Amino acid sequence: MNAIWCGQFAVSAFFAIVFLQSGLDKFVDRQGNLNYITGFFSNSPLKPLAPAMFWAIAALETLAGILAAIGALIVLFGGGTTLALWGLVFSTISLLCLLFGNRMAKEYGGATVIATYFAVALLGFILFQ
Repeated sequence: MNAIWCGQFAVSAFFAIVFLQSGLDKFVDRQGNLNYITGFFSNSPLKPLAPAMFWAIAALETLAGILAAIGALIVLFGGGTTLALWGLVFSTISLLCLLFGNRMAKEYGGATVIATYFAVALLGFILFQ
């Protein structure tokens, strides 16, 4: 066990928690979340694409969370880092999609919060090199 290993596990577990919860919630409470997203983009050029974007981000977040969770377990038990790195890649893509959506909806406060998650992702890439 060393600091790099601990960091790899922590970053993977972090994104597993973030994106499994967020992605699965979109499927469990799909109507509530779809209504929220439709309203969120109501004054945006992306308004007609809101339902398609909702399903795309739900799938992307869930995939990121699953890869990060399995990757975290593999890192924990010393089996390698490849799947954890893929979880980080898909988590970062999810964050970029969320950032784009927040900026397009002119929700600058939400975009600021996403930047902190993005910093964790960048740290993760350093740890996985």
